[in-house]
Amino acid sequence: MLTKTTIAPGLKVGLFGIGLNAYWEQFEGLEKRLSGYVDVVAGKLQTNGTEVVNLGLVDTPQKAFEAGNRFRTEGVDIIFLYVTTYALSSTVLPVIKKAKVPVIVLNLAPEASIDYTAFNNLKDRTAMTGEWLAYCSACPVPEIANIFKRSNIPFYQITGILHGDDHVWNEATEWIEAAKVASQMYHNTLGLMGNYYSGMLDIYSNLALHCATFGGHIEIIEVDELSAIRADVSGEEVKLKVDEFYSSFDVQDDCEPAEIKRAALTAVALDKLVQKHNLGSLAYYHKGTGNAVNEDTMSSVIVGNSLLTAGGIPVAGEYEVKNAQAMKIMECFGAGGSFTEYYAMDFTDDVVLMGHDGPCHPAIAEGKIKVKPLLVYHGKVGNGLSVEMSVSHGPVTLLSVVETPDGKIMFLVAEAESVAGPILEIGNTNSRYKFPIGARNFVESWNAQGPAHHCAVGKGHIASKIKKLGDLLGLQTIRVC
Repeated sequence: MLTKTTIAPGLKVGLFGIGLNAYWEQFEGLEKRLSGYVDVVAGKLQTNGTEVVNLGLVDTPQKAFEAGNRFRTEGVDIIFLYVTTYALSSTVLPVIKKAKVPVIVLNLAPEASIDYTAFNNLKDRTAMTGEWLAYCSACPVPEIANIFKRSNIPFYQITGILHGDDHVWNEATEWIEAAKVASQMYHNTLGLMGNYYSGMLDIYSNLALHCATFGGHIEIIEVDELSAIRADVSGEEVKLKVDEFYSSFDVQDDCEPAEIKRAALTAVALDKLVQKHNLGSLAYYHKGTGNAVNEDTMSSVIVGNSLLTAGGIPVAGEYEVKNAQAMKIMECFGAGGSFTEYYAMDFTDDVVLMGHDGPCHPAIAEGKIKVKPLLVYHGKVGNGLSVEMSVSHGPVTLLSVVETPDGKIMFLVAEAESVAGPILEIGNTNSRYKFPIGARNFVESWNAQGPAHHCAVGKGHIASKIKKLGDLLGLQTIRVC
């Protein structure tokens, strides 16, 4: 199986603490103590593949200017600002204005509470004041928030305890994961092969808007190129791909050997196309009418595109650019990301049936995926092999990338459960989803936001991570449930 991880430089996390330099001579040991707290945070932020640029305590405006230049030079992707004690907003603003990356304010007390008895038993009021200042992290946060608001700088907060507070580090990890996804999307190459399904107005997309929002590169690819690559595939390559089909899927007995070989031939060509253009995702559709070679190519892509999707290169049918982006986001979060839409509603069991024809995501399937022959692709030209699967039972998240009437992009999210039960065994993907607000309320609430009829589904409940990604990209995120 061809696998792909979007090539992006390792994430760089900027970290600095703030304090007031006037305190250091007044209160012995305070500077060292607070610097140690910053180092604790640095250790917590170092996750897989993450480099932390720790600038320690910034306690004067001059150091703030230096810190801003350093973060800019280092190319950090996100900054964590650890408020250790009272500090002037003039030690913060120059850093963030120069760095020009999202900032997370860490408002962390060293312990859950002050030991009031021990504190009040201190005989030295200077020592008491120094101890108080070590717990004074909440004090300057309104001042910092004020200057950020007045400077039109978005900021986000994590409030809690430095030691032993899982909420704090779960939130920090989610911010880092979201920043990684933003970086992967920025460096991703999305291939667009073919053309839109005529008349499906909701899927027409503004490609410049997607580049402006997510970054990345969009490579426009002719179907002719895939057909040409296919013509040069060797028999040995086809044989190896057929073996991969049988090891990866439950190929049904009524699949003709000629159809399996035809799909394998196209799958090899798809691998070569992806490698040639360094694709990290793909959206496609093409009737192929009037050109027998192209029709033969495009009616045999489903199994190969499913393997690509399983390997981290999500493939969206019907030239659905927005959904290719949604699927890639889900893939980058490690949730999978399979192409889906409403099929029907089951009011008896209060579930929504969702799925789609075309490629699926084998890595998030409930059991082994079946490959079945279809004598007709409904609404499309040709016939050939198709895949049938349900998403693994358990928590799932739906994501739609929506283009809004005012020329922006937003995220639409819902969390649900993939549940067991009868499905339609028609050779397409098909799952049953139960929503906490009920099937009726879900579809009305989802539809009210005006998304395209496709969306991406992934394993796990990750709405909070998607919301953070939206914040980092400056996008509205609407959570239905």
